[in-house]
Amino acid sequence: MGIKDRRTRILLALQLIGGEELQPVASDEKFFSLVDLSRNERTKGVVSSLVKEGLIDKEEKEESGAYVLTEKGFSFLVLRFPFFRFLRKSWDGKWRIISYEIPEVKRHLRDRLRREMEGWGLGPWHRSFWVTPHPVIESLRDLVLGKEEEKYVQAFEAEHAFGDREILIEKVWEKSEIEKRYRRLFKDWHEIISAKEEPLLKFKKVVAAYVEVLKKDPGLPKELVGERWIAFEAWEIFKEVRGLMYK
Repeated sequence: MGIKDRRTRILLALQLIGGEELQPVASDEKFFSLVDLSRNERTKGVVSSLVKEGLIDKEEKEESGAYVLTEKGFSFLVLRFPFFRFLRKSWDGKWRIISYEIPEVKRHLRDRLRREMEGWGLGPWHRSFWVTPHPVIESLRDLVLGKEEEKYVQAFEAEHAFGDREILIEKVWEKSEIEKRYRRLFKDWHEIISAKEEPLLKFKKVVAAYVEVLKKDPGLPKELVGERWIAFEAWEIFKEVRGLMYK
């Protein structure tokens, strides 16, 4: 699946299979095969921890049991895969602008901050200024509160007053490059689906290729990219493939 963290693998799989409606997903061998996990004590411990933290809920409608991503789990996941946020929620029209200038001698702090904010849909606007449409200010406050890097961070919320949004989006997120990645993904999917392999094996490869693109997708809302944006098209195609191959 291309993700090292077991918790994130499980949460993402629940999102991909459960869809934007957050439907329950059977925790059977097929599911754990999809996330490249064995149903051993370590995996059971991770699942139990996710339940205790309220990131997933267990439903007992099937013999194997089923799990569903909670709203809390969804909020956790979209800080790593922001694409999914605006599938379920409307954009409030606000931009979040984050600035941090951490001295070179404190480089470890800067690197740590960047790693933590990697999936927040941030794009470089100007030197030391980052912008995102995602509501991440509270997450940022929780991240730096009481830590050494707090004194180097400033955050703002604003509405776009004037200027060409298309130019801004291309400059900040390189929209054209995102589109190219999705075009390549479609080609990869075509090759995978055309191969003579078992449906579940092909679906695992479809998911793996998709995840690599989702890692880099800033999750821009339809208000900025339009309802026919290629990322939304990819999601609809993925759901069709899922319906055919994940049964």
